[in-house]
Amino acid sequence: MALKLIFCGAIAYLLGSVPFALVIGKVFFKKDIRKYGSGNLGGGNAGRVLGKKAGLAVMTLDILKVTLAVLIANLIAGGQGAMVAAGLAAAVGHCFPVFARFKGGKAVATMYGFLFGMWVIGGYTAWVFFLPLLAFLVILYLTKIIALASIGSALAVTLFALIAVHSWPLTGALAVFSAVIVWRHRPNLERIKNGTENKISWM
Repeated sequence: MALKLIFCGAIAYLLGSVPFALVIGKVFFKKDIRKYGSGNLGGGNAGRVLGKKAGLAVMTLDILKVTLAVLIANLIAGGQGAMVAAGLAAAVGHCFPVFARFKGGKAVATMYGFLFGMWVIGGYTAWVFFLPLLAFLVILYLTKIIALASIGSALAVTLFALIAVHSWPLTGALAVFSAVIVWRHRPNLERIKNGTENKISWM
């Protein structure tokens, strides 16, 4: 069982390491988005640098790569623990991708991919996916700041899991995701404090 978990974790990390923002930027736009905007390999920066359609494509692919990692873990090792471990390993890969010199995204899309997998594959309530999505959209509408919407959605689903889901593996994983997302958004929080953070104009 331990070997299966290690194998699943390795696959999840490699899947998480696939830098779709970098791939789409270079293949379709001849741009290395690490040199533009925030330099982040996530959907938010891809959207700012390459346009909304490219940003949406990056976010979708980043979500699906983690869902795939969760699916593979369930097929090979089975059980909640394996799926949680795979989701976290994929998030590590996304933040520190071996295919992009260990400089990646901020784990927001990966959290959604994990939650989508835990809903569709793990059998959890659909609210574990849709509640943070709703929180993200509401906060984004009110503040026009993607960083605040990302952090708020992570904290909202963690609190929901703690109160309503009663699954310590899931709640623990979401607490880790929330901590990582807050940590990775430190520069954004500093800019928000200084009043210099970029705001979206399309909502």
